[in-house]
Amino acid sequence: MSRHERRFPNEAEGYRETRDRLLEAEIDLRSRIEQVAELRRQLQPSGKVKEDYVFETMNEVGDVESLPLSALFAPGHDTLLIYSFMYGPEMDAACPMCTSFIDGLDSSVPHFTQRVSFAVVARNPIGRFVEYAREREWRNLRLLSSSANSYNTDYWGEDEEGRQRSMMNVFVRRDDGVYHFWGSEMAYTDVGGQPRHVDLMWPLWNVLDLTPEGRGSDWYPKLSS
Repeated sequence: MSRHERRFPNEAEGYRETRDRLLEAEIDLRSRIEQVAELRRQLQPSGKVKEDYVFETMNEVGDVESLPLSALFAPGHDTLLIYSFMYGPEMDAACPMCTSFIDGLDSSVPHFTQRVSFAVVARNPIGRFVEYAREREWRNLRLLSSSANSYNTDYWGEDEEGRQRSMMNVFVRRDDGVYHFWGSEMAYTDVGGQPRHVDLMWPLWNVLDLTPEGRGSDWYPKLSS
């Protein structure tokens, strides 16, 4: 039996029965997402950061400054998310997939940073990273360079050979220091096909998944026409 009596104009025969089965699956998926989020919240912090990593950042007048990890927590916030952006000094261009992801997040930053702190880190010197951000017209992001520390390798933003990897990490501040809480480890897990470790945070794929064409098996967003 259908969960509701409303119908769309001129529904094809058999549509509602199939749609109701899909609706049940969608409700089950939402429930599973909520269950996974609850499991995530039950995590104990995994380990205290081994050092107060010092990053390069650029202030509003264009001067390069040093900023320790502990200073990335905004007043009143005890949770910090850091996204490792694939843009190393040996790369001619930034990762288009990382760029698409951050394009989608930039406008949301003023909203979710009411609750948590957020930063994006790349291995490139800060000047080159900021220049790229200006090209993309990012307005709301705190940009960092890890060129002078081991943050990227320690928290899986690159491998031992310097190959860049995307990674989202969550840190929490406690009375005795800063601890790592969660990382998007599916980036390093063989789950078949693309790891899709930040899909739930990425509007692009969630929108395309609503369409009959879907996201496509080998489609990637273009950064320019």
